[in-house]
Amino acid sequence: MSITNINISTDSEIKAKAAAILADLGLDMSTAFNIFLRQVINRRGIPFAIIQTPIKEPKPGGWEGKIWMSDDFDEPLSDFNEYME
Repeated sequence: MSITNINISTDSEIKAKAAAILADLGLDMSTAFNIFLRQVINRRGIPFAIIQTPIKEPKPGGWEGKIWMSDDFDEPLSDFNEYME
């Protein structure tokens, strides 16, 4: 097996953060990248899901059954006054 070099361009902050995490795992960047490449070969593709996280938008009625509106605007106030007595 012959050895070859790969040059990768990345943001220096990303590299530093990744290197710190890999060091905690006992790996260097070269070993981690070789693991990644072996997984690409084994899985015949990227070894993790590449998805765009959906934007979470509030849904009307999400609190359905948990919040109720009184027919009488003053009813909650009278309930509170009874509670305070």
